Amino acid sequence: MRGSAGRLVGAALVTALMVSATPRAAPQAPVVAPPAQSQTVPPAAEPRQPFAEWLAALRQEAMARGISANTVETALAHIEPLPVVVERDRTQAELTLTFDQYVRRRLTPTFVATGRKMAHTHAALLRQVTAKYGVGGGMLVAIWGMESNYGRFSGTWPTIAALATLAYDPHRPGLFRNELFAALEILDRQDVRLDALKGSWAGAMGQPQFMPSSYLRYAVDFDGDGRRNIWSSTGDVFASIANFLKEHGWSPGVRWGREVRVDEAAATRLAGTIPLRLTGSCQAIRQMTESRPIGEWRTLGVKQINGKPLPGTTIDASFLRIESRTFLVYGNYEALLGYNCAHAYALGVGLLADRIGGN
Repeated sequence: MRGSAGRLVGAALVTALMVSATPRAAPQAPVVAPPAQSQTVPPAAEPRQPFAEWLAALRQEAMARGISANTVETALAHIEPLPVVVERDRTQAELTLTFDQYVRRRLTPTFVATGRKMAHTHAALLRQVTAKYGVGGGMLVAIWGMESNYGRFSGTWPTIAALATLAYDPHRPGLFRNELFAALEILDRQDVRLDALKGSWAGAMGQPQFMPSSYLRYAVDFDGDGRRNIWSSTGDVFASIANFLKEHGWSPGVRWGREVRVDEAAATRLAGTIPLRLTGSCQAIRQMTESRPIGEWRTLGVKQINGKPLPGTTIDASFLRIESRTFLVYGNYEALLGYNCAHAYALGVGLLADRIGGN
């Protein structure tokens, strides 16, 4: 979600693209004759605590955490579970598009042209943000576009009600309970009014689609009005995205990566030379190779997408194959995965930023 390390969904809704070029068939289950009669009876599910009792206890815990009684009572008054939110949580479909299909659908000529127009419109502001945080304007506009269609749509779900629903639901209560407390803290700090605290069904908020906990860590007040307004202040939106990336290791003046060409012989050498990472909390990072200097990739036969040799630079890169396309990705790419741990999303953002320009 968004836009954060703890985000569950992003506007891109890309969580399950296969990285290998050849899909693997699911193993077939063995055929077993059913027993004549069941020998065991499954235990009955424990009765759930009534929502009103659960909410009363949550109110007490919120105040024990230092959130004012007025904020707690105002925010949680008349709250009821939203069945449609639980339904959305249960029915998140895996993305069935191929990576090429995804890129064609998201990075349409109109969408790219709008990004270039927005970069031109906000050029002065973007230069100020870049000067402070080191993230190029094209990249900031690309994330803004992917998350909220350049600020046009950031969600209409009431954040408190959505998070309360998911915190009460037994699926992932701990995660959403903490996000609910974070959202109450945001209200208590008066960064946003309750009626304006809206976002995705899973609680991702504002134009950058930050989860509440990420908002508390990374959102900034760039326009100096005393509030970190990621809902309607373009300056705060750009600066908050930039601050997130900076805090996740973004290096100023360095590309995110590049698409490359690898022939069959080079692919064989790569497979036997440089292993995958296989560690880390983000699955997408585990699908990348260990990092090596560009010169080593050049020696192994990796070339620019136009067939020319890789540039002579000392930067380290990891190799990534997603379906039939191959990329060398740099440290800044991992900052993008911190925003949304999905290769389709991060590559989509990088390719869009390249087309917008101004990185």
